[in-house]
Amino acid sequence: MNTNQPSLTLALLEAREALMSHFRPELNEIGLTEQQWRILRALAQYKELDSTTLAERACILKPSLTGIINRLLDIGLILRRRSDKDQRFCFISLSQTGEQIFSNVVERMEQRYAVIEEKLGEEKMMKLFDLLKEVHSLKCV
Repeated sequence: MNTNQPSLTLALLEAREALMSHFRPELNEIGLTEQQWRILRALAQYKELDSTTLAERACILKPSLTGIINRLLDIGLILRRRSDKDQRFCFISLSQTGEQIFSNVVERMEQRYAVIEEKLGEEKMMKLFDLLKEVHSLKCV
């Protein structure tokens, strides 16, 4: 192992932390965790998801999802319904309150994205997204 070579995984984590420093103040203000926000965002995009797909879309480990889902149910931001075909499966969607909170916060989040894009530039942002998609395609299954 070459210890002089930079660690890609560490560099990605550092970049994530730098980006999240833009978004955490908004989340703290409304009392949501990063994981809760990712769930709300995924549900806003996909409308209704089963828990396995929601975990994948929100990049949350399945064992952690149950607690987060229960908390979001308790505070009334999401709804859960059992599958008509198989009662073992349930589907999760935003409640009306969850939709309102998402609508109120997403605009502020988009403003923060705009600041990041302004600092990096549109071309670098597009390159970054392309590179991240390529890295994502390396995922072992």
